[in-house]
Amino acid sequence: MKKILVIDDLPENVFMLQDRLENEGYEVITAYDGKSGIEKARSEHPDLILLDVMMPDINGIEVCRTLVNDSETYRIPIILVTAKTDAEDTKEGLEAGAYDYIKKPFNKVELLARVGSALKLSEANRLLIEGEKRNTFLATVVTANHKIKQPLTLLSLSAAALKRELNKDEISKEALLNRIKYIDSAIKEITDVLEQLNSIRIPELSDYTKNIKMIKMEE
Repeated sequence: MKKILVIDDLPENVFMLQDRLENEGYEVITAYDGKSGIEKARSEHPDLILLDVMMPDINGIEVCRTLVNDSETYRIPIILVTAKTDAEDTKEGLEAGAYDYIKKPFNKVELLARVGSALKLSEANRLLIEGEKRNTFLATVVTANHKIKQPLTLLSLSAAALKRELNKDEISKEALLNRIKYIDSAIKEITDVLEQLNSIRIPELSDYTKNIKMIKMEE
């Protein structure tokens, strides 16, 4: 069920929108001022926001700007609901990041058509995010495999060499120490790779092979 947040300081407007949307099968959550609307958008992660422009504490344009510039809410489409019909007002709202406008008084057909269109955008954004996460995960696996494979091989060879040396009648301390140096080097290399991966906050992908990506890391 798609979740829609309605933000309006007039209870009668909220009731009318909530009634029409719930009759169409949507889940509706409500807020009666700009501040609580911003908080609910962050905590509830709705699929769509219907936002009144004229509110006493923080007007809808400012609420829209805040949500569009917030990393938690910027992908949520916003439809501004307003009685204003001036082109400049419409321009201001769209420049603030609103997806669409609904002018009061609105009819049910127009409301549901615009809501449906905005929800398609929301669904596309959701699929995009899932695709980005999946691609990043796969790239991380490829990167770890590529970067760690060589030191793991060195660890395996060193372990085998240590076993051979320990099975000799006369064990060479120098030979053991040399193999331990290889092991220490391999451990350090693996640790460095893991620390680099852990420090990445915004992954940047680069080509590994024709159809495979990997995480870009400092050499």
